[in-house]
Amino acid sequence: MLARRMADEPVHCLVEIPKGSRNKYTWDEELGGIKLDRFLFTSVVYPTDYGFIPGTRSPKGTPLDAMVCVSAPTFPGCVIPVRVIAVFRTKDEAGQDDKLLCVPYEDPNWSHMGRLDDLPGQLRIEIEHFFSIYKTPEGKDVEVQGWEDREFAEQLLADSRQ
Repeated sequence: MLARRMADEPVHCLVEIPKGSRNKYTWDEELGGIKLDRFLFTSVVYPTDYGFIPGTRSPKGTPLDAMVCVSAPTFPGCVIPVRVIAVFRTKDEAGQDDKLLCVPYEDPNWSHMGRLDDLPGQLRIEIEHFFSIYKTPEGKDVEVQGWEDREFAEQLLADSRQ
């Protein structure tokens, strides 16, 4: 039986894509490493570091996606202890595609944030815009469903570990 995680304990996010990148990297389980999946077809860049929470499974059968707010990009393969503060809900060609919104657990620029309302409004707009258009030139649509609060995000995380 897995021990229940306390809401204020950090979780670990494995970064696949650093903030500011147009490259779409992905963890390849078979290779045991990160590989280049594709180049974005648009001239937009990832607004946060982007990766997943190891040991989770989304309804699509893949690890639960996570965005990490950082002041400077990290690198593919970096593991960051984070606090989950919200979830951004989207749906794409493969189905429901929720993304946890996280802040580094011990970073004076971000770690004071505990909920969605603490996030700078401009960053929220950038995230929404990025995910609404980044697949359009590939002929794929993304339905932006909006934000959910920390409690919803924590429940999603707990469910993904079952």
